[in-house]
Parts: sequence; C-alpha cells; structure tokens
Amino acid sequence: MGSRYGGLKQLDPVGPAGETLLDYSVHDAIRAGFDRVVFLIRREIEKDFRDQIGARYEGRLSVVYAFQQLDDLPGGFIPPAGRTKPWGTAHAIWCAREAVTAPFAAINADDFYGPDSFRQVGQFLAAVDPSVQPARFAMAGYRLDKTLSDHGTVTRGICEVGPDGLLRSVEELTDLARRADVIVAAGQRTFVPDACVSMNFWGFTPQIFPLLEKALEAFLEQEAGSEKNECYIPSAVAGMIADGSATVRVLPTAAEWFGITYREDRPRVVTSIAGLVAAGIYPPSLH
Repeated sequence: MGSRYGGLKQLDPVGPAGETLLDYSVHDAIRAGFDRVVFLIRREIEKDFRDQIGARYEGRLSVVYAFQQLDDLPGGFIPPAGRTKPWGTAHAIWCAREAVTAPFAAINADDFYGPDSFRQVGQFLAAVDPSVQPARFAMAGYRLDKTLSDHGTVTRGICEVGPDGLLRSVEELTDLARRADVIVAAGQRTFVPDACVSMNFWGFTPQIFPLLEKALEAFLEQEAGSEKNECYIPSAVAGMIADGSATVRVLPTAAEWFGITYREDRPRVVTSIAGLVAAGIYPPSLH
C-alpha cells in the first residue's frame, strides 16, 4: 500500500488498454529473453493479484508466487511485538530464495524501466558465471534528471561508479528535487542532472541469497527493535561491495524512467506511455 499514493499502485491501470506498469515490465522482460516471473507479494493481496495480474501471464511464461512475511526471518529471529511494517527490499528478495534457482532480474512492480534496461541486464545475466567468486551482479544506472517527480521530492540511490564501470557505493538520499540547473537533496547538497542513480533494477545470481541472509542478520541484530527501520537492497549490496563478496557492473541507460510516487504523477505516466504506443515501441494492447 503506497503511503504517499493512497492505494495499491501495482494494480492501477495506466496503459490505453488498462495495462499496469508491471504489465509493461513483464512485456519488456519477455522480449529480452526472460521466461519466468516470480511475483513477490503479500499474502493479503494474493487473490486480487492472481485474478487481476497473474492470470494474464499464465500460458505465456512460467508464473510463480512468493510471499514477503514478517515472520520469515533468518537466524531464528522473531519479529518484535507491534511490528507491522515490512522489513524492506533486501528482505523481500531474500523471501524469494526458494522460488529462484537461476540468474534473475529484480525490479519494483510500480516503476516503468524501459526496454533498454531489460535488454542490457538480460545480456549480462545470459553471460554471467553463477559460481564465480566474488559474485558478479549488475545494476541498470539511470540519469538522475530522468527520475524526478514534478509533484514532490523523491528518495534516490546516488551511485559512485569507478572507471572500470563497477559500482563503488550507493548512498540513499532523500528530498531530491530540481532547482534551476541543479538537483538539490536534503542538506542542500547539489548534484548534476546526469548523476547515476539506482532505481532498484538489479541483475543477480542465486549467490545473492546467502549474502542477503548475512546482511539481514546484521540488520536484525542492530535495528530490529525499531518499528520503522527497513533493510534496503542498495545498502545490502553496498555492504557486499565493501567486504569484497560481490562486484556490481553498472549498465548505463538513457531510458526514461516513469514512476508513480504521488497520485499527481499518474497523468504524466499515462501520457508518456501513450506516446510510446504512438511511436510503435509498444502495441496498443498488451493483453
């Protein structure tokens, strides 16, 4: 449930034939060679999700469901009394550990990433050795100025990328907004428009799951007592880079990112997708 959006964004139609943002992601993934989708959802929305979304794909590719549950935790941890908020994106991916046995892309269901990102990450995953050490992962890198909202501030993972094209660090910054020719974050830090950001489009191998388990255990030992703290995938991956257990290849894309952070963002997303349909990038209907 999107707290700022006021509804279940994943089920909101934005395409000319009632498509959701997730429909476009699955369509782009199939075109890029992916043949299996794991929908990671909450138990409470399972019926609605299966009926409204999942049923569209059965027969077109392998469809599997996994569930993010508060009590699905490593190391015998038990959720503290009163905790209702999910444990975050790192925990969400870890919850799919039994459903995923091959190199895979992990994305947000309520973002539009564009076909180029799926193509690049798909090519990386098709060539990666899933047993090499350190583990080799990838990330689609977006331009900061293509990921902002006209209706409020956003939180983004600002990336430092080395000359070798590998991710060095991801810093989660809040209250990012456009101000004249620069982009300003909380604390008045400024960034250039083409700064690289993570939009949570990752390419992983199954090696990620034991690494995530280690990150989750460290998080739970330190911060599980808070009712709001979450373990985010960019922070978990940054820890893997720092301790040498993984490298992350940044795959720059000039793709336009569309997202619905605020309800006021929706008309722009609808207009943008209509433009892509008119340009022939997508058919008039994906159903």
